[in-house]
Amino acid sequence: MKRVVFKSRWVPAVAALPQLLLIFLFFYWPAVSVFNWAFTLEPAFGGAGERLFVGWENFTSVFADSQYWNSVRVSFTFAISATTITMAVALVLALAVDRQLKGSKLFRFFYIWPFALAGPAVGTAFLYILSPERGLMAMVNAAHPDFWNPARYGSHAMILIIACFVWKWVGYCFIFMLAGLQSIPRSLLEAASMDGSGPLRRALDIQIPLLSPTLFLLLILIATESFVGKDTYGIVERTTEGGPNNATDVMVFNVVSKAFYGLDYSGAAAQSLMIIALIMVFTFIQFRFVERRVHYR
Repeated sequence: MKRVVFKSRWVPAVAALPQLLLIFLFFYWPAVSVFNWAFTLEPAFGGAGERLFVGWENFTSVFADSQYWNSVRVSFTFAISATTITMAVALVLALAVDRQLKGSKLFRFFYIWPFALAGPAVGTAFLYILSPERGLMAMVNAAHPDFWNPARYGSHAMILIIACFVWKWVGYCFIFMLAGLQSIPRSLLEAASMDGSGPLRRALDIQIPLLSPTLFLLLILIATESFVGKDTYGIVERTTEGGPNNATDVMVFNVVSKAFYGLDYSGAAAQSLMIIALIMVFTFIQFRFVERRVHYR
């Protein structure tokens, strides 16, 4: 293969300039701005007003805000529940398709396509499907009044946004898990089958341990997405708007509400840095303890 060599140093620089500008405008500039706002008092309506350096006062206000701690609790509840259910359902579907069960090729398409939908679109669909007045749950409520009402009960609202997230991200996990399962040598499974191991035993003793690197990667990705992802915000904003009574007020939704509805840009910036710190701690714990069970060989 012939190696391409640029005679001038300006050619690769000009070719990389558009991408570098995009990275600067949409990654580094916002990151520096948020860090600056977190330690200053940003004018509510923007403009060229004077910014006052307030040090750690924005963080002190965040720590004293009960609504912030409620959003932390709600975020952890949502992230742990949504991640666990998503991974479990995707693993069962991947194991079923990998065994070439009847109809698996047909359903493979339906497992994947929900991931192509945006979070707000998924929230809109589930908002009508599970509507207590007009959706499928209306028939249940007709027999058992007020059995399902996300607008009234916080636990129902939490179930609603978890269902939306799981339905959307199961297909994403399914793709990676199926690819990992198909990379496992069939000779191992055939040998275990000849020794009398059933499908469940083969899955627990062979397939899942050999799939652990893929599962660990997906665990980090899905946990992070459920904690601060754009789909999490889109689903919550479209379905519950953080209610009822802040029962679904996840951290990412609370930050956006504080910034664009409460016009507290400095407080929102401080909360954003706290979210980054929590993600770093959460990821460190996963690498420190969960990765011990990962088999790379």
